Order: sequence, then C-alpha cells, then structure tokens
Amino acid sequence: MHAYYSLRAGSNPNPSGLPLADVIDLFTRVFALLRQDGYFDEAFGFTCVDAGDVDGKVRDVGLEILLNVRKKGLWPIEEAASMYKEDDLFDMIEFLFQYVSKPVDGTMHSYAGCGMHWETFNKRDGQQDFREKINAVLSHYEKRFALSENGQVLHEPESGFEPIFNADIPSDDANVSGRVAAATLQYRRHGATIADRRQAVRELADVLEYLRPKMKELITSKDEADLFNIANNFGVRHHNEKQKTGYDASLWLSWMFYYYLSTIHVVLRKMRRE
Repeated sequence: MHAYYSLRAGSNPNPSGLPLADVIDLFTRVFALLRQDGYFDEAFGFTCVDAGDVDGKVRDVGLEILLNVRKKGLWPIEEAASMYKEDDLFDMIEFLFQYVSKPVDGTMHSYAGCGMHWETFNKRDGQQDFREKINAVLSHYEKRFALSENGQVLHEPESGFEPIFNADIPSDDANVSGRVAAATLQYRRHGATIADRRQAVRELADVLEYLRPKMKELITSKDEADLFNIANNFGVRHHNEKQKTGYDASLWLSWMFYYYLSTIHVVLRKMRRE
C-alpha cells in the first residue's frame, strides 16, 4: 500500500493507525457498498420496487446472529455499529464471512431503476473479495488484526515474521502439523490471554520434545539443552518453586513462541533433506 506524504513526513495525526470508532465506520461503509453490489442478496435478500422486500436464505438476520453469536443489538449494522465494541466488530466480520457470496448472474429489472435481481452466486469468490476488503479496513486499525482464509479474525504476526505463518508445516505427522497449527491458532486468536499464549508455547515445546530423538543429529547438544532449559525452567511446562517466573510474560512468551516455531520449521526442513 502506498504511504502518502504525511505518513512519510511524520505529520499524519494517526501514524500508528486509526482508533476503533473510525475502523467501525470504515467497516460499515464497506459493508454498505458490498450489500449494494449484491454480495448479501443470496443470504439476506433484497428490495424490489414491485415485490417489496424479497427474502434471502436467512429470513431473520437478527435471530441468526443471536443463534450463532449469542448477542442482541448487532443488526441492522447501519443502526447498531456506532455502539459496537471491538469484540462486536470482529464477531460481525466473522458472521458476515459465513454468509457473503459474489453475485454472478441474474436479470435486470429496469422498472423505476430497480436494478439487478441476482440469481446465481459464488460463495468462495465472495468470501475472497470480502476478506480482501475487510483486511484493507483492518490494516488501518491501531491494533494488528487480519481476517484469515477460514474466516477468523486473528492477531497479525510481529513484523518480519509473516512468512513463517504462511509457510507450510513440512510434516505429514499429525503429532507435528496438527499441534503446530493448533498452537498457532491459539496464540493468534483475538482475545488470547497470557494463559492461552503460555499453553501455545507449551504445545510447541511438546512438539520439539516429540522431535528430540531426531534433532540430536541436526543441532548441537548445547542448542538442544538451551531449547529445553527455557521450556522446563521458565514456568512454561512445569509449575513449582524452582521455576523462574520474574519476567514480563507478554514479551517473553512472544519471544519463546517465535523461537520455538522457527526452530520447528528449521528442524523439519533439515530432516527432509537428510
């Protein structure tokens, strides 16, 4: 994305991103445009100058939100969005991802400028378009979040670590690939607590323990000892009076997570080359 003059010069009033209220406003306007373009006609219906309100697959959107999200007062978006909290915004983004579909074909109803009556839709393309537009909105938020390919709002990786999250886990062993994927999701999900992140680090440490017999031929004994010293003596895998816990958990858990994740990728790739 192009960095405009005031951002480059340091004179922009929002150099670190926009506050939540402004991001919600952007979201509301993007949703309105997508709805005008027919991306929610299949799910939520549309209005015809002759037929009035035409139902989509979801006849009562507020009820559908309550059944899925367990919240009231989130719909209609144009009326409710000004009261959204961060959780509400992300819930609605994930909800809409499940129901968006790109209009493909239909008939033009020209009377009184009614417009297209869409009849054929492509869900996957709709989700892709929705994700691109929503991530453009989220990229302006002062906090780092993004909508994933499977429709979850997740913390963005620390700057410079994006490739490791996009890289395939080079293993067909579910004890490795499944646990790494689960740990990554637990670490990145919106609302993850310190306890959640510690558990994610513990999962990665357990994966390394599982790989340990094969690692001995790939890394030095000192590196191996350092890896497991961190996990075993810094309040990650054990809970006793010998643990060293006098550290900033948020910072150190972040470092441990990326250290273990990158080590797993390196070890797995070395194993494949052997």
